[in-house]
Amino acid sequence: MCEYSAKDGHPQPWHMVHLGSRAVGGAGLVFTEASAVEERGRISAADTGIYEDAHVESWRPIAKFIREQGVVPGMQLAHAGRKASTAVPWTGGKPVKIEDGGWEPVGPSAIPFDQGYNVPHALATMEIDDVVAAFRRGAERALAAGFEIVEIHGAHGYLLHEFLSPLCNQRTDEYGGSLENRMRLALRVTKTVREVWPERLPLFFRASASDWAAGGWDLPQSIELAKKLKPLGVDLVDASSGGAVPHAKIPIGPGYQVEFAAAIRREAEIATGAVGMITGAAQADTILSTGQADLVFLARELLRDPYWTRRAAAELGAKIVPPEQYQRAW
Repeated sequence: MCEYSAKDGHPQPWHMVHLGSRAVGGAGLVFTEASAVEERGRISAADTGIYEDAHVESWRPIAKFIREQGVVPGMQLAHAGRKASTAVPWTGGKPVKIEDGGWEPVGPSAIPFDQGYNVPHALATMEIDDVVAAFRRGAERALAAGFEIVEIHGAHGYLLHEFLSPLCNQRTDEYGGSLENRMRLALRVTKTVREVWPERLPLFFRASASDWAAGGWDLPQSIELAKKLKPLGVDLVDASSGGAVPHAKIPIGPGYQVEFAAAIRREAEIATGAVGMITGAAQADTILSTGQADLVFLARELLRDPYWTRRAAAELGAKIVPPEQYQRAW
């Protein structure tokens, strides 16, 4: 979950405490927020990044602390695309115009996300090459910082998802039109990241399995994408949904996205992660025990309760060894 508390892309003490407390809280894997591979790829000016070599040193102690708790540190590699240059949520979260300190976003086509958003610059073919290279360098930096999983963020209406969705992508070149063309950037990014990300370390891909809008990206296309991702070295598809267009009618309810993880797992024969309004221990355990997904991701629930995992373990009769500093309380 984005914390909107970074400075020039650098994580701050807040991020150490925020991510570290989830590790102490018993999570098996702790991901950073979506961290931009280009400066212009930040959602807001307060987002974390991995677009400069100097960011490595800022992230290294955080990854080290997570690892010292027996927890796997992971980084999301992201590019906000046309949804970049916004204010932080608690000041309204609205688009920030260039004249007010914002910047020109980029996308597959010159179509703004919504009314009032900056019109994105439609990336030329050579500029797409630069984006692919930025993801590659981001993965190299994440490795240098000590992260043990990277997840390519291809969901929620950000750049890679924008290329996938016909609602955002109106190109007529090799990156637009057919499903094969619209998948091209996501597959290129995956291939180049896997070239520099060690085979021994997992690579995840986060996908929005549905735009929840007519004529948009949907589950059958997501299954085809997953089938293409698997031979490129992706170990797990993190199945989320939505974000490509505003005002989509999303039937939100407990576990409303689990069916996507289950279908992709079954049809593409790839491991999946389930996410979205998963709040109870029994609910999470059922998802795993019935084979609907291989991992359960928690976001807002862990904002509400950093120690949710320890409470869930107690409820399910499992044991998580506490840190030495806390053992006298057990």
